[in-house]
Formats: sequence, structure tokens, C-alpha cells
Amino acid sequence: MLLSLIIIPIIGSILLLPLSSTSESSKLQMKNIALITSLINFFVSINLWFLFDSSTSQYQFVSSQIGTFNFGIDATSLIFVLLTTFVTPIAILSNLRSINQNLKFFLISFLLLESLQICAFVSLDLILFYIFFESILPILFLVIILFGHGKDRIRSANFLFLYTLAGSLPMLLAILYILSNLGTVDFQLISLYGISPEYQYILWLGFFIAFAVKTPLYPFMIWLPKAHGDSPLAGSIILAATVLKLATYGYIRVLLGMLPEATQYFSPLIQTIAIVTLIYASFSTIVQQDTKRLIAYSSVAHMAVVVLGLFSNTIIGYEGALLLALAHGWVSPALFICVGGIIYDRTGTRIINYIRGLATYMPLFTILFFFFTLANTGIPLTLNFLGEQLSLMGIWQTNPIIAIIGATSILLSACYSLLLFNRLSYGNYSPYFPPFKDINRREYFILISLLIPTLVFGFFPNTILELIHSSSLYAIYWG
Repeated sequence: MLLSLIIIPIIGSILLLPLSSTSESSKLQMKNIALITSLINFFVSINLWFLFDSSTSQYQFVSSQIGTFNFGIDATSLIFVLLTTFVTPIAILSNLRSINQNLKFFLISFLLLESLQICAFVSLDLILFYIFFESILPILFLVIILFGHGKDRIRSANFLFLYTLAGSLPMLLAILYILSNLGTVDFQLISLYGISPEYQYILWLGFFIAFAVKTPLYPFMIWLPKAHGDSPLAGSIILAATVLKLATYGYIRVLLGMLPEATQYFSPLIQTIAIVTLIYASFSTIVQQDTKRLIAYSSVAHMAVVVLGLFSNTIIGYEGALLLALAHGWVSPALFICVGGIIYDRTGTRIINYIRGLATYMPLFTILFFFFTLANTGIPLTLNFLGEQLSLMGIWQTNPIIAIIGATSILLSACYSLLLFNRLSYGNYSPYFPPFKDINRREYFILISLLIPTLVFGFFPNTILELIHSSSLYAIYWG
């Protein structure tokens, strides 16, 4: 079952290889194959969810049948795998009409990205995790160069590749040290052996740098707004929804799971960095004039709250961080689709000053845009609200001052989210553009697909909390 999640997108990529991209019928066939393949994988992951036993924290569906690959899944892995399989067909569908050149490479890239990200989330040893953690970089690099927007897309692709690759080198050294001293890179065995605290501190810094760059945290965040701003819409969706979650998963699996004493020791440091990131990113968001860069900085601010919850050393904060990570994986892509897809496709610009009064001719879009704007501010009855509140409540139990400063994220996110919505939706209609048509069926169903889980799990969060609660107990340092 677990291996099929990895293999199905690869099979879809193989089916695309012999097809020619010269005729419209072949292009349509390629789009259908890629979309159907990603949907099949999503339904397989739903079946995996039904078969998963949430009463235990042990790894399930463990398999080492493909050579030396060792895969398994627990509740934390499962929610990120579900997010990956859910978002991939949405990413493919979002650029289904706007990408016509090199279409085969585009579709194969996103199917392979799905397989590689799933491999990262289900790997049971550090070397495999590192390989798949880094394997997405060359694909994203090429996607931004070939399908991105703007004259700076090559520079943005270089920022993405070099920043994240260089940041991961300390992690590779830490993994090699663990292998040479413990003789294993298996997650479970490392947790059982234990590592002396003085070595934990050094190893922790190596892993933390890699995850801080990928999150990203201050001062390693410069690559993300550039990558978002110049990548195609599908690339921004994958970046926001799942690529950033690789760092979240790394925090949980490595720092909290294998290096608990060092994590406890460095918690004040990482909480301070998260607060600085939150404030810096929020104020940077308010002054942005590019809509995609605005949403990118907004993502950084929300991920800082996720980090606060994870390192609160409380069950409530940990579970809130996972809820917020999931909610961010739905709301942030929806906002990118609104500003970088629907609006950009019609106006050809992302500069806020040129766009206003969209509610005049696009009332349905304005309503959906408003819902996602409210969700981004953490309004009650959305999963974002529960994730933020639980994360801040968890950090309050550890450090009330950090919690009070962190709570400013609620006010700041309301400022930049509502400011963006009001600027684009209301006022006199822009004289630079003719009247636009409202959203079509494809755009409507994409946005509704992201809105439904945001609201449904906001009303029924126990569906997720019951799934992750057993594993949450093992993410807390009881020393």
C-alpha cells in the first residue's frame, strides 16, 4: 500500500514519455494522464488513512522490499503524505491551460516531485531522508527557469538551489557523524541508543541550520519570496503546501525525536528566532507591492508560529503546530491561486497599485477570495484559527512573554490580509483593464477543493487530533 503511493506517480511519468507534444490531442491526453494519475494516488492515500491504526505510535506499513530502501509511516508522516497527494492534482490543474510549451516535462516534473516528497515523509533512516530532502531541488530549479515569470527567474532559481543545498551540508555532516559513531542511521535505533548531550548540541545545530533554511527562518528567508515571485503558479503551490513542510517534518522526526536534550537546551534560542522571523516577515508583508511576494512573506510568518508550537514542549502546542501546518497547506496555495493565477491570468500584472475594483465584475471570485483572506487571518471556525490558538496556548505554558509577542501575528496577519483584499476588490474599477469575466468552472472547483477541508476540519478538528494524539506524547521531552 505504501509503496504504491511512491510508484503510481512514477508509472504516470513513464506513460507520458512516449507521447508527442506536437498536437493538441496529444497535449490533452498528457494532461489527462497526469491528472488521473495524481487523483488515483490521492484516493490510495485516503485508503491508507482508513487502514491506519491511530491507537499506536509505532511505524506501520513498514517495507524494505525495494533494495535497501526502508519505508514506514506513523501519524505525523500520514498527514503530510495526505497533504502531498491532495495538493499535487490541484497544482497540476492550476496550470493546465497556461502551460503549453515543454508540457511533457512540466507534468513529469510534478509527478516526480510527488513521489520524492512522499519518499522523504516515509523514509525510516537519515540517509534516505537526506537524499529525498534534497532531490526535489534540481526539479524545482528547472521548473522555475523553464516555466517561471520575470527576467530574474534564473537568479531566483539559483537562490533556491544554492541556499537550500548549502544549508543542508551541515545536516549531511551530522548524519555521517551519527553513522560513524552509532553504526546506524535508522530512526528507531538512534532513538533507542541515545546520543550523549554534549554531542547532541553539535549535531542539533547541523540539523537545525538545514531545517531553518527550508522553513525558512530569519536570516535564511531571502530565497523564498524570490522563488515564489518568479515560479509558475503550480511551483508556488507545491512550495507553500508541501516543500516547506519537509522542514516541519524534519523538526519533528530528528530534533524532537532523536535529540531531545539538545532541543530542550536550545528551545529559548529557536523561540527567539521564530519571533524575530514572525515580526520581520509580517512587516515585510505589509509593505509589499507584488501580490505573490506578499503571500510568500505571509507564509513565512505563519510557519514561524508553527515553529513556536513545535518547540513549546507541550502536547497542545505540538498538536496546534500540526493543525496550522495543514491549514497553511490549504489556505496559502488558495491565495496564490487567487493572486498569482486568477488575477494574474486576467491582468498580466501582480503590482497591487494597478488592480482594484475586481468585485464589480468578479463577485463570485471576490466571495471566495474573502473566505481565504479571513482564513489567513485565523478567523474562528477555520482550521487556521485552531492551529494558531493551540500553538500560542502551548508556548504560553512554557514562556508567556514569547506567547504575548507571538500573538501579535493575529493582528499583523489581519492587517496585511485585509489590506490586500480591500485594495484588489473594492474602490473604483481600474482604468488600466477592460471588464473581466468571473472565475470559470475549473478555477471554481480548485478553490472549493481547498476551502472545504479548511472549514470542515475547522468544525471537526478531532478527526486530525485523534489521529496524531498517540504520536504527540512521544514528541514531548519529559526530562
